[in-house]
Amino acid sequence: MKILFGIQATGNGHISRSREVVLRLRARGHEVKVLFSGRDPSGLKEIEVFKPFDVRRGLTFQTSRGRLQYLKTAFTLNLPRFYRDIYDYDAAGVDMVITDYEPLSARIARRFRIPCIGFGHQYAFCFDIPIAGANPFTRRLLQAFAPADHPVGLHWHHFGQPILPPVIPGHLDGTRPVEADKVLVYLPFDHPAEVQTLLAPFTSHRFFIYGIAELKSPVEKGHLHLRPYSRSGFLQDLEDCNGVICGAGFELAGEALQLGKKLLVKPLKGQFEQLSNALALEKLQLARVMQCLDRKAVQLWLELPPNAPAGYPDTAQLIAVWIENGHWEDIGRLSKEAWAQTGRVPHWDGR
Repeated sequence: MKILFGIQATGNGHISRSREVVLRLRARGHEVKVLFSGRDPSGLKEIEVFKPFDVRRGLTFQTSRGRLQYLKTAFTLNLPRFYRDIYDYDAAGVDMVITDYEPLSARIARRFRIPCIGFGHQYAFCFDIPIAGANPFTRRLLQAFAPADHPVGLHWHHFGQPILPPVIPGHLDGTRPVEADKVLVYLPFDHPAEVQTLLAPFTSHRFFIYGIAELKSPVEKGHLHLRPYSRSGFLQDLEDCNGVICGAGFELAGEALQLGKKLLVKPLKGQFEQLSNALALEKLQLARVMQCLDRKAVQLWLELPPNAPAGYPDTAQLIAVWIENGHWEDIGRLSKEAWAQTGRVPHWDGR
């Protein structure tokens, strides 16, 4: 098949999980053209594996100091360009579209009447899962942002719904020895100085801090180790750390759970997806949550033991085979097959 694969590039998690599915589809002989949107091309790093690809402006959300900025987001929209990118796209020969919550590819599929699969965590909100911080506007925005004919949602637990486990990079096998005093930190929506102030008193631990946009080379500040973007370096630090402090996004939390890392998450204020993720992690008893940069919360969390590894399957391979087989309406069977392979289904008590 000839596939257009749209990736929302605002978050590295979209890129990480899409990488796995794209590689498996190509390995099975399919022609995959990738479309990125939502980030300036200069901010896209280590994406050579996706070639051939296009980059477009698309739509994205603006944040400041750990809070979603709706008004600022509205001012940055360029709707004439957005619709021009849709109507000018050459979709000749495309058999299907897969969108990882990427709005241009979803609308290209609709314009040219091409079957569209929506793949990603955001599509789990089409089903009955824990939700917090929602209102009619945010619910409608979530549904309208990147609509798809066949939504394939991902989550850390099935919640009794036809959704799939997270997509985990294949080489995260947990074989690196864990360093008990090492903590990985990824809080890109918070001011770097405030994050460092938060962690400075905990000299018994080493904190490897990513997500500082302007950082070009490593900086050592005693037990605080500031790191520039590096996919390989980040994944190595993830594998051998004892715990992860991060936002309440989906992909990194799933990778940490797969490796049995303890989690402390801080949801982005005003962002209903992250608020809902934080609620789900608390209900599943898989993470501690702090609503602000809370020193006491960090202290209590550092004393906790790690999680048990989650045992998620090779979800990317399952998705690639399912797409190839063409029975896209039967997501329930795929969901049952995926969760049947888990060595450990997370606890859910329904409260």
